[in-house]
Amino acid sequence: MHHAYITPSQTHHGHGPATPKSPSAPAAAAAAATTASSAFTVICVLHSLIALFCGSLMMFHARAIYSLGHGTDAAERLLGSTPQDRLLISTSDSFAGLLLLAIGLLLLMVSNIKDREFQDFFAKGCTVLHVCVAVWRLSFERGVEDLAGDCLRQTVGDFLLALSWLLFVVYSWREKYD
Repeated sequence: MHHAYITPSQTHHGHGPATPKSPSAPAAAAAAATTASSAFTVICVLHSLIALFCGSLMMFHARAIYSLGHGTDAAERLLGSTPQDRLLISTSDSFAGLLLLAIGLLLLMVSNIKDREFQDFFAKGCTVLHVCVAVWRLSFERGVEDLAGDCLRQTVGDFLLALSWLLFVVYSWREKYD
């Protein structure tokens, strides 16, 4: 005689009400991970677009950006007074723009990583990086006469970028421990 294992779903032959299945803990964890993962992807893509846009402007339209941000007189002073200064500053701006383009592409690549621990680590690192840039602006750029007027606005922007990563860290921490 063959003994078959009978599961509870096999014993219910349509008699009486069926019991609804409750979502399992792994399914709920997977849904929470998907939500955190999609938030990470959105933040990475937004930061990437900002970096790509600013980098391309720095590389190809530095004079216009300086004029828009600092005014025409300050832009002329920031671009240098001698041909050597202008070449050096133009080269420096191009390399800074290229660095921003590389950062933007790196953020696009990182946005596809689904490892939750890596996402938390990366977001914490980006938060620290933006806060360090803001502190640097307050410490050094404030002392440069032509840059002092925009220092506060740019510092607020750095803190807002750091805040977006910090909100992701808090959100993923809340999901992890709830």
